[in-house]
Amino acid sequence: MSAGPQTEEDFALFIAANTMLIAPPHVPEIRLHLAEESLPIWQKTEDELGEINVPPPFWAFAWAGGQALARYLLDSPNEVRGKTVLDLGTGSGLTAIAAMKAGAASVLAADIDRMALTSARLNAAANGVAIDTTEEDLLLDLPPHFGAVLVGDLFYERQLAERVLAFIAAAQAKGARVLVGDPQRSYFPKNRFALVAEYQVPVTRELEDALVKKTAVWALKKKD
Repeated sequence: MSAGPQTEEDFALFIAANTMLIAPPHVPEIRLHLAEESLPIWQKTEDELGEINVPPPFWAFAWAGGQALARYLLDSPNEVRGKTVLDLGTGSGLTAIAAMKAGAASVLAADIDRMALTSARLNAAANGVAIDTTEEDLLLDLPPHFGAVLVGDLFYERQLAERVLAFIAAAQAKGARVLVGDPQRSYFPKNRFALVAEYQVPVTRELEDALVKKTAVWALKKKD
């Protein structure tokens, strides 16, 4: 049995074969390689990539928090213009691309999923922007200095949420503006954030509990 795709070229071919280059409904200015249906690509990823421990294809969908955050950045470019930006858990690269389009000096798109990083690079190229990427688990250490840190939809598991919160608090202490796109998923600590903007984001019922998800962009509050 083949071990499945393992190289950057293999990953790019897998993405091309299983997605379409389409615009997320809330961010029509950006095109992404997205799955038209959730079950087939989820199953195919498990069948073809499970042996090399590739995570589920979160990168193949434009999640509500990411769409909201990308929309906000395009509409409020002063949040990132001229700044060095970290997009934590980049997935498809949607918010990283939006930050570059909004005038960021540079964007580091971080994800521990190699397939996601291939997707983010392909999507960046499709939108005429350049991003840097890393598969290093940045949550294992203190963050370097960034002008802004972006987080979309990372508060869905308790342990991950705790690690993300500690990381972004440390980044803020070093001067970063921390912006989070999140529809208040299970482990989103609302008391730590201030509401910045609200959106009604079209999503897929296969992955969410509604066709339109009430979603918001939040800024991390500074500790007293």
